[in-house]
Amino acid sequence: MGSFIVEGRNSLEGIVDIGGSKNAALPILASTVITGREYILENIPDIEDVKDMLEILSNM
Repeated sequence: MGSFIVEGRNSLEGIVDIGGSKNAALPILASTVITGREYILENIPDIEDVKDMLEILSNM
């Protein structure tokens, strides 16, 4: 995995849009059950694996 080293006095700020991927979405969805809090997740791919995971989580 790549990394960035930021040097200097200027701070970074802003928003970066990252494309949704199944390999990232499924573990993120699974981790939401740990705290019992409500989450808003955006840019989740509209695929069967994700739909199946959402159905499983909604029945817990």
